[in-house]
Amino acid sequence: MKQGILFDLDGTLWDSGEGVAESWNEALAQLGEKERVTTEDIHGVMGKTMADIARLLFPRDEFAESMRIMDYCANCENEYLRVHGGTLYEGLKDVLSALKKAGFFLAIVSNCQKGYIEAFLEYHRLAEYFDDTENYGRTGQGKAYNIRLLKDRNHLDRAWYVGDTMGDYEATVEAGLPFIHAAYGFGTVPEGTPAVRDLRELPRLMESLRG
Repeated sequence: MKQGILFDLDGTLWDSGEGVAESWNEALAQLGEKERVTTEDIHGVMGKTMADIARLLFPRDEFAESMRIMDYCANCENEYLRVHGGTLYEGLKDVLSALKKAGFFLAIVSNCQKGYIEAFLEYHRLAEYFDDTENYGRTGQGKAYNIRLLKDRNHLDRAWYVGDTMGDYEATVEAGLPFIHAAYGFGTVPEGTPAVRDLRELPRLMESLRG
């Protein structure tokens, strides 16, 4: 039986909030825009699609203008993270190695733009651990669609999604997969949901869930 673990990225595998805020503020200054963002602002919108973030942080009369600003910020963000990286949650490489050795197919599904997952993998040299990735920027679709797409194209008999927000939870339920809460991340989910409060707990939990 082919079993997989699909991961959210922000708030689950790393925290890039500080670097994203810095890169966006540089981008906004270059564009001559008045807005500035904080790390807390970035944490507050992580997990949302780029279109939703544009509406929230860069409201304009014309949505196309909001997206123009968002796209410029996202491009600057990718370049920044390729050079500076983010903060990995403690024990990440050991956790991924243990899960691979246990025979799990590992993948990332994120609501990010194209190039963001690649920046994460490139800077932190983690590409060897992941078998596939999918994102909103590539498909133009939400997380539920992308979770199902990745599961189906890799012919996974069974898969779990690990994420930290209610949006992750709802998308996973919609996709028909079981959800594991990264309770150390940025959000909350319904009480009683299987959870890890430290990423390093995940291999043991997965061993108990896989049967």
